[in-house]
Amino acid sequence: MSETALISRLASRLLERPSGERDIGCHKVDGMPPLNGHRTPTPSAVLIGLVERDIGSQVLYIQRSSNLRAHAGQIAFPGGKIDPEDGNATVAALREAHEEVDLHASDVEVIGYLPDYLSGSNYLITPVVGIIRAKRPFTANPDEVESFFEVPLTHLMPDAHYSKIRFVRGDDVKRETWRIDFEDRAIWGITASMTRMFRETALVQELADHE
Repeated sequence: MSETALISRLASRLLERPSGERDIGCHKVDGMPPLNGHRTPTPSAVLIGLVERDIGSQVLYIQRSSNLRAHAGQIAFPGGKIDPEDGNATVAALREAHEEVDLHASDVEVIGYLPDYLSGSNYLITPVVGIIRAKRPFTANPDEVESFFEVPLTHLMPDAHYSKIRFVRGDDVKRETWRIDFEDRAIWGITASMTRMFRETALVQELADHE
């Protein structure tokens, strides 16, 4: 199957627009309520970017700066809070990607959305899925991003590449989350859970079709 056909199949399984509804939790491990769950969640957006490469599509991840006040040093998708002037999740995700790795919005073709993801830290995140045809190399903004890397889309398909880990969150409650290992990187927590949601929404059928 050609790369174009694969992306077209993936896009057909995504939402055409943000649903405004929270995900059904099929990708979550423990279902624990978020910290500060009594408060209104903070609207946020991330870009699940499929970077076009000669070797096939790669998924873009960043490692946040260790100097940040929140989620310092963690691996994430480009993204952040939806500012009032953004107007919607798509604009927010693309703005944040530009600020973080100098990705221009004109280099991204949005192909769909995943259901909103309510994180354990009480962020209501809209995952925006887009094809990246970068006309220039990515450049990390040192104030926000320590580094960035790409994971082959095919690496995120097999269930064997996902494991479960336990950790203690801010209120001393033990919980479980997903972990994905790739080379010397460990993707876990919110980002691994959203990756898992992307797998179960758009990628798992590809495995079934080739078995």
